[in-house]
Amino acid sequence: MARGGIYKAEVIRARDKLLAVGRYPSIDAVRQELGNTGSKATIHRYLKEIEEEEGGKSGTKVAISEALQDLVARLAERLQIEADARIAEVKAKYVAELTEQRQMQEAVEAEAAGLRKALEKVQADLTEEQTRHQRTAERLQHEITAHAIATQQVTDFEDRLRTEERHRRSLEEKHTHAREALEHFRTATKEQREQDQRQHEQQVQYLQSEVKTIGNSLIQAQQVAATSNQENARLTSELSQSGRSLHDARAEVRALKDVKAELVAAQQQMDRLGRRVAELETQIGAANATNEQLAAGRAQDRAEIHQLQISLTAARSAAETQEQLAEKIQAWMNQKPGPAGGAPAAGTR
Repeated sequence: MARGGIYKAEVIRARDKLLAVGRYPSIDAVRQELGNTGSKATIHRYLKEIEEEEGGKSGTKVAISEALQDLVARLAERLQIEADARIAEVKAKYVAELTEQRQMQEAVEAEAAGLRKALEKVQADLTEEQTRHQRTAERLQHEITAHAIATQQVTDFEDRLRTEERHRRSLEEKHTHAREALEHFRTATKEQREQDQRQHEQQVQYLQSEVKTIGNSLIQAQQVAATSNQENARLTSELSQSGRSLHDARAEVRALKDVKAELVAAQQQMDRLGRRVAELETQIGAANATNEQLAAGRAQDRAEIHQLQISLTAARSAAETQEQLAEKIQAWMNQKPGPAGGAPAAGTR
């Protein structure tokens, strides 16, 4: 049994049928008559066996036609195999490169998407941090203003304290002078008591009046001193409170400096991410350029495939032309009469 499920008898019937209608029983014609079944090699082998069994009736003419037919068939089959192999190779190369580029592009796009999300998060954090920094800066400005006001108040309190201190010292000096004057007066009075007895009562009244006046002055000076002491205590308390406010403001300033340092670090990180995004965009551009090059290569491969298909079509056309020419030559040789009584030239001697 032949490959493709054909028998030698079927090949014989197809060959005889073609000869009966005046057609040359070529390999393709027999295969077409068999319903396009069976391999050309099997059909060629069966046809060769049939011709050998018939004793070489066709002689040299059949051998030449069969050789041409076999050569054309083998050339066409080899060209078809080479073209199919080339097409398969180009297709496999194209599919592999396309798959690799798609994977690279998906990886780059995934990484770019992740970095874009990270950048968006950093930008959101930076916006929030800038808002916090703005609020902190406003609070710092408010604290600086309050600190300046407190410092000015402390300066004013210190000035007032110095003024009150000078006033207190002046009062103490006046009181001291009054006491010294009183002591001096008493001493003078005692010395003059014996000398001026008649003026004693007047001097006493005068001294009593003077003492009363001086006493009132002393009482007022003591009241002023007490008031000054209270004011000094209040100013001291306010100065202590202002010192605490100044200490708190300085602590807030240090905290703001830490926040500023964190903000600077976040800005630097954002700059680094921006540079990384720029690098990824450059890589994406390079990948796009590579894709364009691959697209150009694919276009060139398609052009080559198209050229191979054209070459294959031309080869098939040439093979068909050769086959038709061989059929015509065979038909002409079969119809050509011999030199004696129409007998074939091979049987005449």
